[in-house]
Amino acid sequence: MNEVIRQEKKYMLSYDQFRVLDKKISCVLNPDKHNEGSGYRVRSLYFDKTGDGDYNDKINGTEIRRKIRLRVYPPEFNLAMLEIKQKQGDYQKKRSVAITAAEARELCKGEYKCLQNHSEPFAGECYSIMNTGLYRPKTIVEYQRKAYCVSENKTRITFDYDIKATESSQNLLSPELNMYPVADFYQVILEVKYNGFLLGYVKDLLDNCGKIPVSSSKYCLGRSMTI
Repeated sequence: MNEVIRQEKKYMLSYDQFRVLDKKISCVLNPDKHNEGSGYRVRSLYFDKTGDGDYNDKINGTEIRRKIRLRVYPPEFNLAMLEIKQKQGDYQKKRSVAITAAEARELCKGEYKCLQNHSEPFAGECYSIMNTGLYRPKTIVEYQRKAYCVSENKTRITFDYDIKATESSQNLLSPELNMYPVADFYQVILEVKYNGFLLGYVKDLLDNCGKIPVSSSKYCLGRSMTI
């Protein structure tokens, strides 16, 4: 299991603001190894419990809340990450475990028994939460991401755009999905994730980019067409 506890701040940028800030950051910070120019695709299947409790907790601003998702990186689907993110005050705790493509296909069908036999104890915890909470797969969200890292305190800065979703299929590993945009293509979500504090030179880079604080959730965006 991998565990990360950090603060996360989200901001909305125009596409032009993104291009300017991206150019500045690329001269200072280390790019994610998967960036390859324009970044990389991220695709997630989100699960929710009976009555869409996790969705409502986010909408209502509940202090302690969680979301469960299964994440892959197109076009390769040979490895997936099952993740639980828990909001606790100003901090986010993310725990994740790698699962096989075969296990991922079972989860996409709402079948979680494969997690009971996984060698990682966290997978068994996920089974317990998803089974007792009657979690079901709800929506798939996909977007383009460009990311940078600061190794000193594990700061991570990401730009997400071209956000699409579908609720007509839960087949996360399908090479083709009928997806629709759930955000303006020319709006970019900037996420700043850090432990404890932002280093001064990183803060200086971000302070003058005209960013607008938001409480954006890609899961909620993905559900916005039907809820």
